[in-house]
Amino acid sequence: MLLSTPCRRRYAGLVRVWCLALLLGWSLRGAAQPAHAPVVSGATLLRPAAVFDGQDLHPGWAVLVENDKISAAGPAAQLALPAGGRLLELPGLTLLPGLIEGHSHLLLHPYNEKLWNDQVLLESQALRVARATVHAQRTLLAGFTTARDLGTEGASYADVGLKQAIDEGIISGPRLLVATRALVATGSYGPKLSVDENVPQGAQEADGVDGIIRAVREQIGKGADVIKVYADYRWGIDGTAQPTFSQEELTLIVQTARSAGRGVVAHAVTPEGMRRAILAGVETIEHGDNGTLEVFKLMKQRGVALCPTVAATDAVAQYKGWHKGQDPVPLRIQQKHASMEAALKAGVTLAFGGDVGVFAHGDNAREMEQLVRDYGLTPLQVLHQATSGNARIFHLADRGSIRPGLLADLVAVAGDPTQDVAAVRQIRLVMKGGVLYRQP
Repeated sequence: MLLSTPCRRRYAGLVRVWCLALLLGWSLRGAAQPAHAPVVSGATLLRPAAVFDGQDLHPGWAVLVENDKISAAGPAAQLALPAGGRLLELPGLTLLPGLIEGHSHLLLHPYNEKLWNDQVLLESQALRVARATVHAQRTLLAGFTTARDLGTEGASYADVGLKQAIDEGIISGPRLLVATRALVATGSYGPKLSVDENVPQGAQEADGVDGIIRAVREQIGKGADVIKVYADYRWGIDGTAQPTFSQEELTLIVQTARSAGRGVVAHAVTPEGMRRAILAGVETIEHGDNGTLEVFKLMKQRGVALCPTVAATDAVAQYKGWHKGQDPVPLRIQQKHASMEAALKAGVTLAFGGDVGVFAHGDNAREMEQLVRDYGLTPLQVLHQATSGNARIFHLADRGSIRPGLLADLVAVAGDPTQDVAAVRQIRLVMKGGVLYRQP
C-alpha cells in the first residue's frame, strides 16, 4: 500500500519516537544497575589461604555457606562441596567475619566538604538520604557488613527508612542498628546561631520525667534499635563541654529504654558526664576524650565499653589545619592519647567505631590503622574489636565469628590482617547473608 507524503512523514516520526524510547529504555536499564550488582549464591565452598574466625587465624581452612548461613568451617580437606554448589578458590586471601562498624553517621559527609551546621540547616532531607544510599554501599564494599548508626543529626527518622531499604534489597548496604534522632538536654546541642534565632536541632530535646519518657518511647516506636544520649556537650555558642542531663534523668533514660528491650549509648567526653552515664547503666561510652584513670576503672567495674573514635579526632584536627607529622600535636590529640592510655591501663573493653561521616564513608579502616599505628594496639586486638568483640558488646549473637549456624557475612582480604592491619583495605570478596556483593 502506498502512503501519501503526509502519512509517510507521520509514520517516519513515529518510528523515530519508538526507536528513541527503545534506546532510552535500554539506557535506563543499564544505568539502574548498581556498580557492584549482588550475586546470589546457593551452596558455596570458599577456600582461602587462611581463615580468621573472630578469635584466631587458621591456615588451610575452608568455609561452607548454604543459603544465608555458615554450615561448616574447618580444615579444607574435611569439607566437601555439595552437588550443584559453587567452589570459590581464594589463593593468597584471608577470610574473616564481616566487619562491624560501631559508630557511624550515614546521613553526614566529611566536614571538610561541608560544615556540620550547614549540613543540618541547608541540606534537604531528600538530598541527605540520596547521599546516604551511596554511603551505605561504600560501607558494605569496604567490608563492613554491619554498622551501628548513632544519630541522624537533624534528618529525623531517615535512618529507619534507610535500614528498611537495605533489608528489602532496594539498595545495598550493611545491616544497620539505628539510633534515630538521639537525645539532648534543651539548650545544649546545635546548631547554635544568634540567641534571637530558634533553629532546627541535630537531635531531640527532652527534659524531666515526662519529657524523657515520652522521647525515649517515641524513638523506640519509630524504629530505634538503640537509644543515644548526649551526657555532656558544649553549652552556649563558645562554651566548653559540661554535663547535660542529671544523674536521675540519665538513669530514667536507661530504665525506660531497657523496659522496651533497648540499650543506651552515651556521647561523653568529660569525667563527670562519663561517670553519670556509667552509673546510669549505659552500654558504651562514645569518645571519652578526657576520661581519667578513676572513671575508666569505674567503667571496667560496671562492664561499660569505650568506643574511642580516634579517627574522627584526627580528621577534625587536620580539617582545622594541623599538618600531621610536621606541626606540634594539638591539645585534643594529646588528650585523646592520655585518655586511651588510661583506658588501656584500667583494662576497659574497647568497642570498634570511628565516627565515620566526620570522615569519608568507605574509609572505615582508618580507625583500625590509627589504633595500631598511633595508639599501640596490635592488629589482632583491633580485628577482635571489629568482629567478635563488637558482636558481643552489641548483642549480635548471629554474627561476628565464623562458625556453623551464624550469618554468612564474610570478607576476604589480600594478605594477613593479623600481622598487617592495612590488609583490611585490600578487599577482594564481600558476602552478606550468602549473597556476593564483590568477588575476585
